[in-house]
Amino acid sequence: MRNRDAGQLEFMEIDLREEGEIPRVPIPDRSALRQTGAYAARSGGGILFSEKKFVEEAKRLVDMNVAAAERVPFMSYWPTYGVMDDAQRQWYFFWRSEVRQGRYPDTDLSYVFVHVYELINGIGWQQPEAGYGQLKELWSQYQARLPQLDAYMQEWLVDYALIHRLDGSFGELVDLADGRLPAEVLDMEMCRLLKQAEPHIPLKLLQRYVEYDITLSKFYRDGGREALAEFVPGTIAVVNAYMTRTRGGGIWELYGPSGEKTMERVLFRKAVYDDGLYGKKALLTYSPIGEQPEFVRLATQLFRSIENKLRELSGFRGRLRGNSLEPELAKLVERYLDKAYSARQEKHGERTIIAIDADKLAVLQEESEYVRQALTVEEAGDPALLEGDFGTFAEDQPDLPAQTTAGSAAGLHPAAEVFEAEDIPGMHTFETQPTTASGLAGVETLWDETTLRELDEEWKQFAAALAPRHVLAILALLGEQPDAALMRVAEQCGTMPALLLDEINDVAMETIGDLLVDGDRIMDEYMDPFEHVKSMR
Repeated sequence: MRNRDAGQLEFMEIDLREEGEIPRVPIPDRSALRQTGAYAARSGGGILFSEKKFVEEAKRLVDMNVAAAERVPFMSYWPTYGVMDDAQRQWYFFWRSEVRQGRYPDTDLSYVFVHVYELINGIGWQQPEAGYGQLKELWSQYQARLPQLDAYMQEWLVDYALIHRLDGSFGELVDLADGRLPAEVLDMEMCRLLKQAEPHIPLKLLQRYVEYDITLSKFYRDGGREALAEFVPGTIAVVNAYMTRTRGGGIWELYGPSGEKTMERVLFRKAVYDDGLYGKKALLTYSPIGEQPEFVRLATQLFRSIENKLRELSGFRGRLRGNSLEPELAKLVERYLDKAYSARQEKHGERTIIAIDADKLAVLQEESEYVRQALTVEEAGDPALLEGDFGTFAEDQPDLPAQTTAGSAAGLHPAAEVFEAEDIPGMHTFETQPTTASGLAGVETLWDETTLRELDEEWKQFAAALAPRHVLAILALLGEQPDAALMRVAEQCGTMPALLLDEINDVAMETIGDLLVDGDRIMDEYMDPFEHVKSMR
């Protein structure tokens, strides 16, 4: 039990002896514990200094330098000079001298905290800007080596900027804190930038206002982060300028909050800080733009539009789905990024250099001629075909079934209309029906009506948008010999496998919002809707 008046611990002795004498070991009085070393100081006999005592000691030691010292481990929950031994103090003052000269040797976290405490208490600088610069550089230099610093420094630097009225420094903190600053501070920075004539919003700030975690995107993780960081600021500036010109106000005027909020902020939590210097609390006034649903929706749509365009420009497969940016602004984003991305490539010498292989060119020309002939309807002697009288044309060609001629009028290879699925190895067999001018026979859909009703709406749209040749190609991919089967379908349809798969992916992008086929195979994550189709083989 603590005696509040004496400030000492008192103990009650209980005699548990049954027989004999048990030796007693006296507990020393805390006041008897002493500190050693030239720089130690006592405060009422205690080991830990009070905040004021720390500041007094820091002022006395502000110019202490040690020319050389050996690194000694130091770990303390409440690090101060008073809990260091002689060797630790020698290393600390040597290390601090190195830091002040722009060298940042490896050290322990507790040493860094002691120096931070000095700076936030006004020790080691003449102008607040200089102290801020030292704190920021200290964090930057040790951020990767001592990641535990992040949680403390991002809060303490905000407090430092508030009490010294360095609000313009929050932009630098957004970058250092990787967008994880308090929400009200991010709102302050966002509003400050949006009020500028050309607001360049960095990616790390914008991502706080997007409705989902952008870092989970495969594009972001696989190298797209750099492109997004490069092009997001300029794109938003262009959109803001366009709105200002055409709608009478920029993003801030159209989407900013109407009022402000004020909150009290406790200064330098968990730090050794003398609140007699700058007070215990500071007022923070900000515009809560992050609480505006319309702004958050715009930020999300803008970011999604930017990422999708960059995916396209960089050749990255797949697109983000969801609520889209209005067409007028979406076109503006696309036009700007087309130009900006092209300019970036030219600046860095990334123009594509095409080397022509004469042998491969000859093969491609031969294949192209085959496809041209397959897709071209000969006009000579077929005036009825040009008039759309398919029946008359069929009668003039007794060697070909009527459905073949009709299919040819749609620009398909004639042979594509007269084969059955059993001609393709490993493919489901179905009955052929007479064709029309718009498609192949008997392959209108992959799913029967019962199964189709159970599919999600996006898959229903996908099924409705597929042409018969696409259905045949998908059935081929689901077969036991997909490569051979797909080649057979392509030959029968007068095209090439790659073209068929590209067409299927185009349909998929418009409906399910992603590529269906990757590497000549249906992507694993989209195999579930085809389970019933596979079981029919």
